[in-house]
Amino acid sequence: MNYDNYKTIIEPFRIKVIEPIKATSKAQREKIIQNAHNNLFLVKSDDVMIDLLTDSGTNAMSAEQWAAIMRGDESYAGSPSFFRFEKSIQSITGHKIVIPTHQGRAAERIIIQSLTKPGQLIIANTLFDTTRANAENWGCEVLDLPCEEAKDTSSSYLFKGNMNLAVFESKIKELGNKIGLVVMTLTNNSGGGQPADPENVGAVARLCKAYNVPFMIDGCRFAENAFLVKKRNTLYKDKTVLEISKKLFELADVISLSAKKDGVANIGGFICTNNEKWGNQMKNNLILTEGFPTYGGLAGRDLDAIAVGLQEALDEDYLAYRTRCIEYMCEGLRKLGVPLVEPPGGHAIYVDARKFLSHIPPSQLPGQALVLSLFIEGGIRSCEIGTAMFGKKINGEVKEHSFDLVRLAIPRRVYTQSHFDYVIEVFSRVVEKKKELRGIKFGYRPEVLPHFGSHFVWA
Repeated sequence: MNYDNYKTIIEPFRIKVIEPIKATSKAQREKIIQNAHNNLFLVKSDDVMIDLLTDSGTNAMSAEQWAAIMRGDESYAGSPSFFRFEKSIQSITGHKIVIPTHQGRAAERIIIQSLTKPGQLIIANTLFDTTRANAENWGCEVLDLPCEEAKDTSSSYLFKGNMNLAVFESKIKELGNKIGLVVMTLTNNSGGGQPADPENVGAVARLCKAYNVPFMIDGCRFAENAFLVKKRNTLYKDKTVLEISKKLFELADVISLSAKKDGVANIGGFICTNNEKWGNQMKNNLILTEGFPTYGGLAGRDLDAIAVGLQEALDEDYLAYRTRCIEYMCEGLRKLGVPLVEPPGGHAIYVDARKFLSHIPPSQLPGQALVLSLFIEGGIRSCEIGTAMFGKKINGEVKEHSFDLVRLAIPRRVYTQSHFDYVIEVFSRVVEKKKELRGIKFGYRPEVLPHFGSHFVWA
């Protein structure tokens, strides 16, 4: 469907099952967030009205997926559910070895521990939180090399998920064997859900091959990346999303994918490769913590749901609807003067909180302040991506990150246009009183993945 000609975003599906939303008052929400130590990760989901914390595992599954669940076979080894799972993934990635995991971070851990050594460097367009934590916990250093255009959140550059090729080439020539792995995240979640162009990904892959460095694609949002490529790069306008996805995946030596995103499932992930030696190493690693290689910590019914969901994620009517929802939200927020990461990505709206709350210094976590304000004002749960999530602790002090964003991640097939209108209306109220908003600081900060468990106090 061409959404450009209509004001109404009609969902390309009917809603068959509903789940009630609990309404709360502002006074109730103030008490809820106080009891959760001002951390939205510590709030019970029943107390959230519109939950945009993440698009990971929060998807609504289709009738076909629920039917597939009933076909799930729970055999410990050699389940037919695994072979349906394997066939679906092979048809999209072109990789013959498929290893299921319970979710994406398990796949990341296994790949990093199987292919790198402590002390080596991992280079990426930008790693997200769990990939970074797995790398650093293993003893690797991490270097993010996003393209120059990604540094300007207001820039209209279409492929801000690209790697900075000039700097990357100089690093790979300079450091050689010190580099254990190169990762391209599609789309680039930490950098605003921005897509990477196949030409850029191909150039990275060729440099990795020339210097014998393993190249990994983190393809959590592969279908959204491919659809944005189709829309933004005229070379691919006549290609299908499947064709673009396969072209990208075939560039990789190894693939990590959380099926909780473009697998349109509630749990699960997998690893793919054509390298039999690596495949055997990773299967051995998998068995230690996840399970036998034909279930990998998942129930057979989950394998079947993912097999169907991956194919549904390639539907271009669905992808047109999904990206139009993101654009619609951005249009409404722009009219309010809310600074955003431009252009809109594929799975979330990213607010530049540092610009929006310019009176709050980065040391007082403007992203976290905005997250709390949205919840108190309207029961919206969102996620800070900035100093609270990525700030490094040096000499006892958390140093500011390069940006402070707030992500409004849209679960797949869950919310409708009226929900988006409500979010825009809540923002309008926050805009009216933004000068009154105060900064916030850490009261307690865990050393690993601090944003999940931190306690915050008002500055």
